[in-house]
Amino acid sequence: MTGQPAPDDTAPIRPEERLDEAALADYLRTNLPQLVGDSEITFDQFPGGAANLTYRAVAGDIELVIRRAPLGPVAAGGHDMAREHRVLSRLWSAYHLAPRAYHYCEDDSVIGKPFVVMERRHGWVIRASWPPGYDTGRQRRLAANVVAALAGLHVVDPGSVGLDQLGRPQGFVLRQIDGWSQRWKAAATRQVADMARAEQLLRSSVPEPQAVSILHNDFKLDNTMVSGDGDVVAVLDWDMATVGDPLVDLGTLLAYWVDPDGPTYPIFGERAVTLASVMSRHQVIAAYAAATGFDLSGTQFYEGLALFRIAAIIEQIYGRYLAGQTTDARFARFEPLAPILAGAAVDTLASQ
Repeated sequence: MTGQPAPDDTAPIRPEERLDEAALADYLRTNLPQLVGDSEITFDQFPGGAANLTYRAVAGDIELVIRRAPLGPVAAGGHDMAREHRVLSRLWSAYHLAPRAYHYCEDDSVIGKPFVVMERRHGWVIRASWPPGYDTGRQRRLAANVVAALAGLHVVDPGSVGLDQLGRPQGFVLRQIDGWSQRWKAAATRQVADMARAEQLLRSSVPEPQAVSILHNDFKLDNTMVSGDGDVVAVLDWDMATVGDPLVDLGTLLAYWVDPDGPTYPIFGERAVTLASVMSRHQVIAAYAAATGFDLSGTQFYEGLALFRIAAIIEQIYGRYLAGQTTDARFARFEPLAPILAGAAVDTLASQ
């Protein structure tokens, strides 16, 4: 697969997600003349994501990525394009997997909500299936590189890239519990007793952090872009990035790294690629520990927190579908997922 062209990963813009293309083109010419000049600018959409809306702008031989929050109301602190710009306008200089952000527009009159303009990277975003010809050797190489990408982020000194003030590390994990509990309660379309139980277990066992690192805050395979040879070429979706306990990111990665006999496999493994078949969870933990030097004896707490958080995110997306804010048919099947995730969170936390 070496040298194989990257896939055509854009599509026409969905009708309900159209934007004022003329206004956006004028804005780009005015604010980024060094990139787009006076070229004609055309737009299409990256259709694969489930939350933020991501578009491509093509001006001559230049491609740019435009990202904005989804339609309808959004949770406080979520889908934060100002944060994404703040991170990506700095982090690229020390972490080569971070695309460079060029500009942030806070004027929601241009396309309906604030947006960020960033560098375009090329490769595969792996979701439901492997790219053509991705043999077991490439899969193993990619799995190891995904873990290395996370460890590499966590050893970047936040102060070296001007991001030490991005968040408040003290009390970070407890605020995560507070925030996702509030988001769950705001988004819930039904009562799920295990969400309350998981919250109780989390609050009773918050660990002391071992370090303060830059966190992606939603690190998983389909938030990376990969090459045909198993390299990670970009880490995407930085709108929740912060500084805090790095093991929160590891917990997220482990929550998605599911074995076929795990209770969440029908959610994460049957409809999406999982890496557990080529690199075990024990190997993930060992590789990350070797790269960072962290003590990983308490990973169950962080994985439980991740499952609790993912349940809230899934419910937010499903709630938008029920409210008619998106017609994306993929979200109809999200209805049973939050209770399964909440139950898995309780089981994981109880095993500490």
